Amino acid sequence: MNLVRSSMLALLMMVTTPVFALIAMASFALPPHARYRIITQWTSITMWGSRWITGIRYEVRGRENMPRDASVILCKHQSAWETMAMQRIFPPVAFVLKKELLRVPFFGWGLAQMPIVSIDRSAGIGALEQVVQQGRELLAHGFWVVVFPEGTRVAPGHTKRYKVGGAHLAVQANACVVPVAHNAGELWPRNAFVKRPGLITVSIGPAIDATGLTAEEVNRRAEAWIEGEMRRISPHRYPDAQDVARSAA
Repeated sequence: MNLVRSSMLALLMMVTTPVFALIAMASFALPPHARYRIITQWTSITMWGSRWITGIRYEVRGRENMPRDASVILCKHQSAWETMAMQRIFPPVAFVLKKELLRVPFFGWGLAQMPIVSIDRSAGIGALEQVVQQGRELLAHGFWVVVFPEGTRVAPGHTKRYKVGGAHLAVQANACVVPVAHNAGELWPRNAFVKRPGLITVSIGPAIDATGLTAEEVNRRAEAWIEGEMRRISPHRYPDAQDVARSAA
């Protein structure tokens, strides 16, 4: 049954993606916020399909931690699901992404019309400068900038080195960092066609004011909160967390 449901969701995305790609390209002359509202209707349709076709629901904890001003979101990255969910949970967002994605037929063409920070990952320190330059402008226009600090999708229970780019942007822009943990990879696994029904937990942590801090310190604080929260959301994925819980009992 999960295979059938996943196939139906894939069909929905195959039909709607080219349509919205053409709509996105036709909207190039509109202001950024107007383009965002139009293009993200594709996200709304896909999230609807995720809920009512595959049975993936979600809950959000910590909404009260969201600052009033546009901020930098440092988010755990496990699947494609959170790239859509961030657009529904937060105010208008802009993702930091590799520029190669913009060459993907239809999907990338539409993505190019969104407010984004596109970087050349082979540029080294130049990529960091691109994040700061483009990110500051987007923050100034009211877009929250989403950064996946691990740089790639990571399977539940695993962690990669947190890169400092998002924290560096927050320091340079005098913005807050909002750490986000979730367990989407449990139901929508990386590179897996079949999705499973269930409840995804998205947890928003206390904002970290980057004023007066180094990027490294901001990054360490965000990583500590995210990884600690992951052990509360998915303790079965972290044997060390289960050992601590048993010791405290």
